[in-house]
Amino acid sequence: MCTDAEHAPGRRALIVTGAVAALTLGTVRFANAAPREDARSTETVRGTLDPGAADFVYLPVEIPRGVKEIHVAYAYERPAQPPGTTGNALDIGIFDQRGTALGGEGFRGWSGGARSEFFLRSDDATPGYLPGALEPGVWYIALAPYTVAPGGLAYEVRITLTYGAGAPPRTPVYPPERARGRGRDWYRGDCHLHSWYSDGRRTPAEIAALARAAGLDFVNSAEHNTHAAHAHWADAAGDDLLVLLGEEVTTRNGHVLAVGTDPGTFVDWRYRARDNRFGRFARRIRQAGGLVVPAHPHATCIGCNWKFGFGEADAVEVWNGPYTPDDEVSLADWDGSLAVAARGGGRWTPAIGGSDAHRDPDPVGAPQTVVLADDLSRRAVLDGIRAGRCYIAESKDVTVALTAADGRGRQAGIGGRLRVADDAPVTVRVEVAGVPGCTVRVVTDQGVLHTETVPASGTGTVRWRTTPRNAAYVRAEVRHAPSVPGLPGAPAALTNPVFLGG
Repeated sequence: MCTDAEHAPGRRALIVTGAVAALTLGTVRFANAAPREDARSTETVRGTLDPGAADFVYLPVEIPRGVKEIHVAYAYERPAQPPGTTGNALDIGIFDQRGTALGGEGFRGWSGGARSEFFLRSDDATPGYLPGALEPGVWYIALAPYTVAPGGLAYEVRITLTYGAGAPPRTPVYPPERARGRGRDWYRGDCHLHSWYSDGRRTPAEIAALARAAGLDFVNSAEHNTHAAHAHWADAAGDDLLVLLGEEVTTRNGHVLAVGTDPGTFVDWRYRARDNRFGRFARRIRQAGGLVVPAHPHATCIGCNWKFGFGEADAVEVWNGPYTPDDEVSLADWDGSLAVAARGGGRWTPAIGGSDAHRDPDPVGAPQTVVLADDLSRRAVLDGIRAGRCYIAESKDVTVALTAADGRGRQAGIGGRLRVADDAPVTVRVEVAGVPGCTVRVVTDQGVLHTETVPASGTGTVRWRTTPRNAAYVRAEVRHAPSVPGLPGAPAALTNPVFLGG
């Protein structure tokens, strides 16, 4: 038996938890009679969201006993808008009978705007969603109007329940936390990758193959607002590839990477900077063993620009995919923070890069973060990034070594500090390879103080002398030839700093 009833969406309640507001619609109910095996029931909800709608609109659905599959399909109108006017964009996900509390246990999946339908069963689910028991009770379809056109956003949600005995649930298997390493060495990785478990188009196996071809030693799973991919990476990992598990927490006020969290860790994203909730979820990431890394902080897409400040950041992504003016602004902003930390003796935030690859032709490992780690393990790699012992390179062919040494044989490398007197002579040495036609720039808290062209072979060594009084830190940039007069060329590599002085 199949019914197709239309429910008026009428406003049920405006739920406010702290400063986080969400609209809850009227509950969808199905017939109470126990239907036969494989029978289906369908209910349809139609409504319109006005401009200024709540960030999250919850549609409660009463799930009876004996359901073995929940299937949800949705559609919404997308009329053309004049230039300069935002159109409609509506994301979707689902929470189970445990509810929608911020940071709660009810989350069962999210696909954003990447899919028009999804299903959940005890043993399987659409990528981005979590399989498991379909317990009776009130579930919640989450609608997130990302942007609403001036004329409103008309939508339709169609819920289909299939009845019968569910299959036994599958036990999740996660990738190992250690791969075969080379001891203390430089390891290459990409901390910002998307598969078909969010809005990407590649499988974990396809990403792993591309990562190996790009010369990577590790990758980080960073799906938008879901940890559903965590249980699908084990077969793609191996002795030669460490897979870290994480999430790209995609809020309305910026995106943050959770890098290397415990398997199965979910980090909520349903808040804005004004809600004063980010600190709680940054702690959630760290409690799960991961790093908090604001992603593309100066990106110009709606909701992408970082508004939460950097006080909770363990690192910051200053180079995201193909280098753009947004990245140049991120780099300059980060460099300014180094000057403040260096002169004040405070904590500093390391820089990393990531490809943000989603689909062909997006290259995996361009750029890549190269980390000095004690081993190829989750803990060692995260320790290296946290300490700033890393640099960013455009490909596996590019290598950079930066050291600062005094006249007594003491030296420090990337992420370190050379503790010498303010007037002590310091020799800065930058060794590069794989960068033909590029220029090395030595950058300090005063700016770029030395430039030198790399030999045609692409391999060379640059030396420059200074003192801690004249340079609170030094870092290296390797730049291609400029494509726009008066502006620096795109980087082939960027390093974290070496700090000078006490």
